[in-house]
Amino acid sequence: MKKSAEKDYSKHPCFNPDVKGQFGRVHLPVAPKCNIQCNFCNRKYDCVNESRPGVTSTILSPDQALIYMEKVLAKEPRISVAGIAGPGDPFANPAETMTTMRLINEKFPATILCLASNGLAISPYIEQLAEMNVSHVTITVNAVDPEIGAKIYSFIRDGKIVYHGVQGAKLLLERQLSAIAKLKKHGITVKINTIIIPGINDHHVEAIAGKMKELGVDLLNCMAMFPNIGTPFGELPQPGKKQMAEIRNMAEKYLPQMRHCTRCRADAVGLLDDDKTDEFRGCLSACAALPKVEGITRPYVAVCTNEGILVNQHLGEASKLQIWKQQGDSFQLVTEREAPVAGGGVRRWTALARLLGDCRALLTSNIGETPATLLAESGVKVAVMTGFIEEGLEAIYAGREVNAYKGRRKSCAAGGCAGTGGGCG
Repeated sequence: MKKSAEKDYSKHPCFNPDVKGQFGRVHLPVAPKCNIQCNFCNRKYDCVNESRPGVTSTILSPDQALIYMEKVLAKEPRISVAGIAGPGDPFANPAETMTTMRLINEKFPATILCLASNGLAISPYIEQLAEMNVSHVTITVNAVDPEIGAKIYSFIRDGKIVYHGVQGAKLLLERQLSAIAKLKKHGITVKINTIIIPGINDHHVEAIAGKMKELGVDLLNCMAMFPNIGTPFGELPQPGKKQMAEIRNMAEKYLPQMRHCTRCRADAVGLLDDDKTDEFRGCLSACAALPKVEGITRPYVAVCTNEGILVNQHLGEASKLQIWKQQGDSFQLVTEREAPVAGGGVRRWTALARLLGDCRALLTSNIGETPATLLAESGVKVAVMTGFIEEGLEAIYAGREVNAYKGRRKSCAAGGCAGTGGGCG
């Protein structure tokens, strides 16, 4: 990751205990859905009397989160970090998460950006996270043995498929290990949260710490499980201070330990030792009641182009996609994204749909039936045309069809494809 010159990363109070009394964080609750079910977790949106992960008094949309961030900074300028920590998982809500991070990064470039995830679905977004200067990511890893993980997770949902038992725990672990390695490859600071569950994984922490050290993790946070009545682990005792101290001392042989965690809510705001969540609750609720801005979660348009002037490339032939946005009365090139490599079939186009989660449309000179269907199902409007990029962008942002700019190139079935083996369908 290319570190932003405008951000002072030493001001992250969770990763630097020396500044926890000087700088604070705000958690933006934009991610309500989760893709796993832990046997200790109960997400109550309206519970104001509990301070624990997974709890928030309301949910914000990305545009509401931006307004809330403005109000928070106006009242509490010591906030140095904006994070998303639920109440579900950020990447079970990727459009909301990525849009919120992008908006905060553009509006407040000095603010440190932070995310907390279970790691199941983060990998496809890591390149984009690095591009938008998300510098700190926390992954919760409760086991590196699927047999133990099977006792912790009720189910793992990957897309439309639900896994249980060892199979689900194994999938989650594979995704977590891959994501951590990828995050470190992109220069992102990684913290691991491990929930200590008596009789389940309290004997397993050394194995977790050792594996995380192998992956180059920066910090380990061993957290005592908070018993939630009504959950499968609701009757288990909370680990005591003596046990937690012993576990942290042992784990510290492998990795630095976070010893000042306050088990923040998903809507926490303030300094770690001067929390202002209650004080800001009215502001949070007021922002949640504001009208949502239509289209803000998908502000971009992806373009298949050979030279950056014309829409003149078949999707199947594109190794890169240009990403454009409307800027006042004109249009601006935001970035280029590597397209998924050819040869993956449906998996290639599913990956592309994730890659374009913040795009409202795709401009291409031609496209196969399979990617067209998958993109449309994921909310990306497919516009087939040839001509100037700006003409297509004008039509998309004005809500018009692009047929007036559509070229005469023959479809794949009619022999118009260049035949590169790029997987047009």
